[in-house]
This record gives sequence, C-alpha cells and structure tokens, in this order.
Amino acid sequence: MIPMQRRALLGAGLALATPALAQAQTVARNARIVIGFPAGGSSDIVARLYADRLRGVYAPNLIVEGRVGAAGRIAVEFVRDADKDGTTYLQTPASMLTLQPHIFPRDVRYDALTDFIPVSTVCTFPFAFCVPMNHPARTLAEFGTWARAQPNEIPFASPAAGASPHFMGLMLAQALGIRMTHVPYRGAVPAVQDLIAGRLNAFMGVLGDVSPQNGVGLRMLAVSSAQRNPRFPDVPTFQELGHPALTKDEWFGALLPAGTPAPVVQGLFNAITQVGNTPEMRAALERLDFNVGTSASPAAFAARIRQEREEWGPIVRASGFQPE
Repeated sequence: MIPMQRRALLGAGLALATPALAQAQTVARNARIVIGFPAGGSSDIVARLYADRLRGVYAPNLIVEGRVGAAGRIAVEFVRDADKDGTTYLQTPASMLTLQPHIFPRDVRYDALTDFIPVSTVCTFPFAFCVPMNHPARTLAEFGTWARAQPNEIPFASPAAGASPHFMGLMLAQALGIRMTHVPYRGAVPAVQDLIAGRLNAFMGVLGDVSPQNGVGLRMLAVSSAQRNPRFPDVPTFQELGHPALTKDEWFGALLPAGTPAPVVQGLFNAITQVGNTPEMRAALERLDFNVGTSASPAAFAARIRQEREEWGPIVRASGFQPE
C-alpha cells in the first residue's frame, strides 16, 4: 500500500483534517472496476470515465471488467468474494442493492451493508420512457389510449429484470390503466437496437442510453426527473403528466468487499471525490445526460442505501409483483 499524498493544511484549514483522511491509502497494484452490464451501455461508459481519471490517483492503472448475467447480480457476487485489498471494486446501479432484494428474495445472495462497504455514489441520472419513431403515439396519453385498444398485453423492454426501469414500467402500466409485459434484456444496447428496429413497442431505461437517438430512431414520451431536461425541453416529466410516483433518479455507486481496510476505503472515496467533481468530469457526464453526484462520506452513502432499500419494500409488496 502507498500512502496517499496529503494536502498541506495550514491555519484554519487544519481543523478540517480528520483521522480517516490522514490514514487514506491508495493501492500499489493495478485495479479493476467490475460492472454487471455489457460494453457500450451507460454503466460501462461511466466506469470507463472513472477508470481513465482514477489512473495514477487511486491505482497505477484501472480496467473495466464486465461480469454480465443474472440482471447484474453476477458482478455483485463476484466483488463480494474478491480480495479485500482495494484492487477490485464494484460499480453498480442502485437497484441491484435497493430493489432486487425485494423482487428476488430467493436469488439475491448478498447484503449491501454487510457484504460490502459502500464508498460513494459516482453519478446520478433519470429514466426515460420511449417508443419507436414510427409508433402512432406522440404523447404518453396517446400511448395509453393506443395500448388500451390493443387485444393483447403490450411488451416493453428494460435493460435487466429486477432493475429500476423494469419496475417503473410496471408502475407506469398501473398508472395508465394498461397491460404491459416486461421483456428483460442483457443491457440497454440490444434493447434500444430492437426498439429502433420496431421489434419492441416501448422501452424504459436510462435517459443517457436513449437520448442520442431521440427524434431519429425513437421518441421519448416522458422522463423521470423532477424538472424537464434542458437538452430536451419538449419532453415532459412524469410528474407534470400526473404521475409523481414515477419521479425517480437512480445512481451508480462504488462499493468494496466487506473487510477492506478503512484506509483503503477512505483512499477510494477521496479519489472518487477528487476526480468526480472536476469540471472535466462534470462536462463528460453532462454530455451523456448524467449528473455528478458523489456522496458526502461513505457513511452517508450507506445511509442512502438503507433508506432507499426500505422505501422500495412496501412499493413492491403493494404492486403484487411476483417474479417468474
């Protein structure tokens, strides 16, 4: 382990120093960021942005390694069992930790707060509900009218079974009074390709995964952010359309295996905070329709996971959703 370079703290700034900061350590060997979704999707892109900028700040070199399968759970379990030396950390969407334990209680074999040490969120982002460009519906209300006129349930896709977009699609179907069947994909890229090709009627997913094709191959009908996106001022929010329960932002978070030494945890937190809040990273994320969103501390991130996990429980139970 190599001690992290300390900032010179003089005068009043000395009061800001803490034991945790003073003990922060980086790693001497190359490290990897493990994700649970295919290359080209939003998880992969964000991980690569951080890998490039954490090089030489947290580790000599970082690579992004995809462990795809089981709606992201294979990656989570892989990192759970990884070496506890800081050379392997997980970047995962919130739903793997906060939603899936309620949806797949028999399949989720990890606990975010006992099998891992939450380090920090790395960004936040909203979702979008989309249809192909040749779809007759130009608004969410028109989609509801069209769906109610169909003899069969409407298939809609999401990047993974049990992730937030999957569940938000079911919530939307309830809100509109329509019947929709979920079609899980292994990542956003193949789902968006099928949507553009007309093989799907609808897709719920990360805004950044669909925004490049908005108005070209697909049409966004609504977004889950609290306000309209400045880049897409004509796309309304679910809230203004009368569906406030669908106002949700997701995050990608970084976690280390439980048992990782505290100085290494603090070293990764410091590095993510340092590079994540630079103007360069902020601009790179905004070009992808993501927002910088690092946590105030590892403890604050752990508290957020606990709170959101508790919030999803009654929502899942009230929906009556049962996994196949």
